[in-house]
Amino acid sequence: MISKAPFGRMGHMSTRTLFGAAALWTVSQEVADCTLDVLLQYGVNHIDTAASYGDAELRIGPWMRQHRDAFFLATKTQERTKARAWDEIRRSLDRLQTDYVDVYFMHRDNLAVPVGEFVDAMDAEVKAGRIRGPFGGSNWTKERFDEAVAYAERTGKTKPMALSNNFALSEMLVPIWDGCVTASSDNWKAWLKDRQVTNFSWSSQGRGFFTDRAGRDKTDNEELVRCWYNERNFARRDRAIELAQKLGHSPIHIALAFVLAQPFPSIPLIGPRTLGELEDSLKAFEIKLTPEQVAWLDNG
Repeated sequence: MISKAPFGRMGHMSTRTLFGAAALWTVSQEVADCTLDVLLQYGVNHIDTAASYGDAELRIGPWMRQHRDAFFLATKTQERTKARAWDEIRRSLDRLQTDYVDVYFMHRDNLAVPVGEFVDAMDAEVKAGRIRGPFGGSNWTKERFDEAVAYAERTGKTKPMALSNNFALSEMLVPIWDGCVTASSDNWKAWLKDRQVTNFSWSSQGRGFFTDRAGRDKTDNEELVRCWYNERNFARRDRAIELAQKLGHSPIHIALAFVLAQPFPSIPLIGPRTLGELEDSLKAFEIKLTPEQVAWLDNG
């Protein structure tokens, strides 16, 4: 777990990445406070959490009470009905010890509920000031999101403006967990570019696919094999390795830089569990990929 250490050579960095607070799921309050102190010193001032992430919201709350203005805070509801939306937001705000969040996601869709009910509930929270930025869906389909936008436009309600779907240089071939939605396919990329919807990308580094844990001859990790192994993804990995060697970086930096360089608003979520992993991930911000490099990494 991240612990305090001298930060001199990196200093404060302004980033466009979110710390995935699932890493705080089971830690002590002391460790959580230390982790958040380190993130702030490194300039990682965006936090993504959820009501379903164990005690993560409870661990963030005491620290957040003292530093609320320093952080952009996103959380998610697991209650997928209109009637319970406010109850879930209230519980999250109580745990986070704040009276508002900056972005709010409905965490996986409930297709049995008319999409207008979700828009109505979120619109009320925006107008009450409990959601001060955009709201949207986590692991929602394009069709359902378009339906929600159309309903909001038709009724004069606040439109959903953000998604939190998987997005990475490697395309998730099958869901990691039931209900997961990837936005890494070609038609998803075109849809995001056309609509300029902000995507908060979970598993933005391919869950280890661009590290030495993966490889055509490495089949011991069932999740990697099942979710990421096909020749198109391996070709992308090969190109990431090639470009990393040219730029003096590692393939994981190239993979994260790819997510940052999209022609739509793209904010990667990272979940480092050590100070070394955090420092290593932030090296991706030294890389400014050109549109030609992005296209080459994706399709050769």
